[in-house]
Amino acid sequence: MLFVADIGNTNIVLAIHDGTKWLEHWRIYSDQKKTSDEYFVVLESLFSHAGLHPEDVDKAVISSVVPNLSRALQKNAVRLFNVEPLMVSQNIETGLVRSSIPPELGSDLLCNLAQAHHRFPGQATMIVDFGTALTLGSVDGNGNVLGVAIAPGLVTAVNALYGNTAQLPQVELKVPESVLGRDSVQSIRAGIMYGYAGMVAAIIEKTEAEIGHRLKIIATGGLSATISSLIPRIEEVSPMHTLDGLKLLSDLN
Repeated sequence: MLFVADIGNTNIVLAIHDGTKWLEHWRIYSDQKKTSDEYFVVLESLFSHAGLHPEDVDKAVISSVVPNLSRALQKNAVRLFNVEPLMVSQNIETGLVRSSIPPELGSDLLCNLAQAHHRFPGQATMIVDFGTALTLGSVDGNGNVLGVAIAPGLVTAVNALYGNTAQLPQVELKVPESVLGRDSVQSIRAGIMYGYAGMVAAIIEKTEAEIGHRLKIIATGGLSATISSLIPRIEEVSPMHTLDGLKLLSDLN
């Protein structure tokens, strides 16, 4: 079995693949104050409650944008599975044109773009990831990384409003019935959901104008299913896209 870990700034997504399908996946909080031993207990507990056996894991791959947590998960993969994990970096095989990969490209974006090109070879593709940050990465049909646009994520924007204003409430993001909010909650939903939908649509349009090609648009990330109805250009919502990218990189290496 394959163990994958996608370490983000807000959450760590962990999953197990049996070679055919994803058996389990979990989301835990990214806590840089936790010790390596504490993460070991978490991993061991997740496996135990799922009825999985750590000794059945024979491969592991880790993507991380939080360097302080990379070593903890790497160490625990060896400790729990007796497997040295593949650490996602620009030095591994990705199926992309290596010379086109920007030096500062995050490993999560690398997974997203590699998987997008693998699924749609010969097709210029954009993957829109609604995470802690909103990222819009594009790859051409030959596997050249064209570039990425990054903005604060939807929840990040809501938290900024909540944390920096005295009277605005914390809001669960849903598509509002109207763009004309009549109370604080509906007004925030209208501004965030329709505002971000318009931003994504504008970046797609601007990207296509720059490259001279129509893009295939895939969405992933926690709020992708919620907001995709407001963005007609999104052709597919793929919740497991980043994890599928991690599996792809494991297979390629």
